[in-house]
Amino acid sequence: MNQWITMLPICVPVLAALLSIGIRSFEKDTFRKGYVTATLSVTLLLMLLAAVCGGRVEYTIIDGLTFVFRPDGIGRFFGLLSAGMWLLAGIYSFQYMHHEERCINFYRYYMITIGAICGIALSGSYLSLYLTFEAMSFASFPMVMNSRTKQSVNAAMKYLFYSVAGSALGLVGFFFLSVYTTTTEFVAGGSLDLSAVAGSETKLLVVLLLVIIGFGTKAGMFPMHAWLPTAHPAAPSPASAVMSGIITKAGILAIIRVVFFVAGADAIRGTWLQKVWMILALITVFMGSMLAYKENILKKRLAYSSVSQLSYVMLGLSTLTAAGFTGAVLHMAAHAVIKDLLFMCAGCIIMKTSCTRVDELRGIGKRMPGTMICFTIASLGLVGIPPTAGFVSKWYLAQGALESGCGVLGIVGPAVLLVSALLTAGYLLTVSVSAFLPGADFDRTRVVKCEAPVSMLWPMALLALAVFAIGMAAAPLIDFASAVAQTIL
Repeated sequence: MNQWITMLPICVPVLAALLSIGIRSFEKDTFRKGYVTATLSVTLLLMLLAAVCGGRVEYTIIDGLTFVFRPDGIGRFFGLLSAGMWLLAGIYSFQYMHHEERCINFYRYYMITIGAICGIALSGSYLSLYLTFEAMSFASFPMVMNSRTKQSVNAAMKYLFYSVAGSALGLVGFFFLSVYTTTTEFVAGGSLDLSAVAGSETKLLVVLLLVIIGFGTKAGMFPMHAWLPTAHPAAPSPASAVMSGIITKAGILAIIRVVFFVAGADAIRGTWLQKVWMILALITVFMGSMLAYKENILKKRLAYSSVSQLSYVMLGLSTLTAAGFTGAVLHMAAHAVIKDLLFMCAGCIIMKTSCTRVDELRGIGKRMPGTMICFTIASLGLVGIPPTAGFVSKWYLAQGALESGCGVLGIVGPAVLLVSALLTAGYLLTVSVSAFLPGADFDRTRVVKCEAPVSMLWPMALLALAVFAIGMAAAPLIDFASAVAQTIL
């Protein structure tokens, strides 16, 4: 029975999407909203049930090729975070997608994608992870090209190309590491047979670097980051929200699995690979912040921001310390909530005003006060102003960098985080200031209220509250991350 429970959050949303093809009522707006809401709500409940009492599911194709699905600490965290964010973004999307063509297929792919993401969360072996990771990429790219414009099709194909290329590097890791591991399953602390790898240490580190870059593609890590600023402006805002908030985190989870549950931290600690990983993360943090600061298109600015903020997590992981890992987990949660909220706000602005550029948002706070209050709260969280979620995570990230034992890089890390925070304030808080304080020459007599509908505002309000809740009540999440760190480091 427990085995079936584990598979339910994976299978139910996929089956619901497939069954909707034969339901003619799915084409009706009211029925579709209820159907999708029910599916996403059930998926969240099933993910919670699997996290609490799910069992082990195993199927062996041939010796060495085994599918394993089972819940563990980090998988439960990612699965519940994903299912929760997917539900809120789905509810928000109904009003937004009402004005979009082809929304019927959008929701089918939307449901399939969360099923694949639950599969990633519950994967207990490298093979299971790789196949569900690929399924997520192929299910999500049609959401990017939903409008079928030339821009959206090109963006979707670019996203798919980068995703497949990144996954291919991950597959290289599977073929290589399976030779030197005692099992293909994920084992806390790693399953690498150090005696078997003796003499091939350099080859191992090269392969691990390829895997980090490969799965890091989904997280927008340099040099495989270019798809993010292309895909987000072209995709509908609900798709942008979950892509930035959740799908990118799947790449981070895959790296956690390979580094800490296959290779083991000891295989990397103190090597050139650890330093290269930290350098790539720091380059991405600074580069993404600077490009976001210079970008004038709102959704593209948020996309470059994701490039930067996701590498905060990479930096924490690369320190191979308990504090760094704790900061990485905290920032995964904080960034998921904050970036979902920011893209939702951007979607409301675009839907109600057709404004897509930052320089067009002067005085928008007078027209859409609720939306811009949520935008400002999310911005404060991303900058890391206490007591928001971003402050706690960045504290642990800086501490992890200083404890990493990587010499100058350990000092450069906190410095880059500080510079990035200042740049984040420059490219986000200036939008809020201009929105609410447009200046004396702004013509207030021509202001026309055009606030987003309540059906879009309340999911955003919940996320805005979560920005403070994670920052002010972070102790349970800190304890969880610290407990996981003790088992894998």
